[in-house]
Formats: sequence, C-alpha cells, structure tokens
Amino acid sequence: MKKIVINRSYGGFGLSQEALEWLKENSEDLSPYIEYCRSGRLCFYDADLFREHPDLIAVVETLGSEEASGDHSSLKIVEIPEDIEYVIEEYDGKEKVCEKHLEWW
Repeated sequence: MKKIVINRSYGGFGLSQEALEWLKENSEDLSPYIEYCRSGRLCFYDADLFREHPDLIAVVETLGSEEASGDHSSLKIVEIPEDIEYVIEEYDGKEKVCEKHLEWW
C-alpha cells in the first residue's frame, strides 16, 4: 500500500512547529524545504511535492496527527493500492485522495 498525507479539515495543509523541527533535524531530503519565514516561524515550502515522502509519513506517525498538524489543519495518513494513480482534490483546504482519470473540456 502507498501512504499519503492529506489534510482533513478546512483551512489547508500545514505542519506544526514541532513537526517542522522534527523534519529539520531528521530528514536530509526535506530539511532544505524548511526555512524561517518573515514571522520567525518555520515554514515548509513545496509541501505538496512530498505527500508520499517517508519522512513526512514518519513525522505524522511519530508525533501523531494532533501534534503534527498545523494551526488550521488535521493531518491524516491515507493508504491506497500501490498501482493507483491519484490526485489530491480539495475544497477550502479540506482534502481527499481520488483515483486519477482522464478529462476533456
């Protein structure tokens, strides 16, 4: 099964400061994408590129959803079959994983 981190609340995907610090210390791949913002808080750039990354999965599993989630998010790990192509759809920040299909407009 393939694991994917999504946000299940309105407001948008985000990691807590504790989760960002954990990734900064424990992930060689993701730490370059974590920097201090103008507000002085840690920010995770290009997070959407890494929804399947083992270190992102690990921080949510290690800290738990409540501790890993940012101020306006509720992170969840969703498992889907390995061979499924997917997209993450969202409405006002609340996300779901959908099987990718073709569309013509």
